[in-house]
Amino acid sequence: MVFYFTSAVVNPPFTIYMGKDKYENEGLIKYGWPEDIWFHVDKLSSAHVYLRMPKGKTIDDIPPEVLIDCAQLVKNNSIQGCKMNNINVVYTPWSNLKKTGDMDVGQIGFYRQKEVKVVAVEKKVNEIVNRLEKTKEERFPDLAAEKEERDQEERNEKKAQLQEQNRREKEEHKKKKEMEELKSYSSLMKGENMKTNEDGYDSDDFM
Repeated sequence: MVFYFTSAVVNPPFTIYMGKDKYENEGLIKYGWPEDIWFHVDKLSSAHVYLRMPKGKTIDDIPPEVLIDCAQLVKNNSIQGCKMNNINVVYTPWSNLKKTGDMDVGQIGFYRQKEVKVVAVEKKVNEIVNRLEKTKEERFPDLAAEKEERDQEERNEKKAQLQEQNRREKEEHKKKKEMEELKSYSSLMKGENMKTNEDGYDSDDFM
């Protein structure tokens, strides 16, 4: 089971989701999307929360209000963290999550530590948590199928972009060729390359 939340503090709203338990988190780690940003309470057990970013946007494009929503949701879903003040929440792109065979279920590492960011959470804000909880939906998604569909869409987009690029290159090549032919024709039409009646003919030739 996966829980979905809507952060509507900005328009358009953002989707936040997390697995019911550490076993569900394994699937989210495996079938995450490149647009996803992963959140977790630093140095404490907590839910693995994901923020789905729009295509083309990165971790640096997260609106501050949405970042606070994610941090509050993570804190609220940490057995220890929900009772503590002044905790840190770490977050990083899904692509930076490292999972090896010797790790326990739900355990995760990072490929590049410098891509891990930290946001401080002073205390739980009930208003934020309650707002998010009201949007909560329980679903049983086929994560593998959703990931494949997303990847297929990206492949189709790249294919269409490549076709468009090839079309533009052919069009530019055609225009370049036409300009060269026009330039060559204009050169032939210059006065020094042409003969007129005055240059080369005598009126007696027509009699």
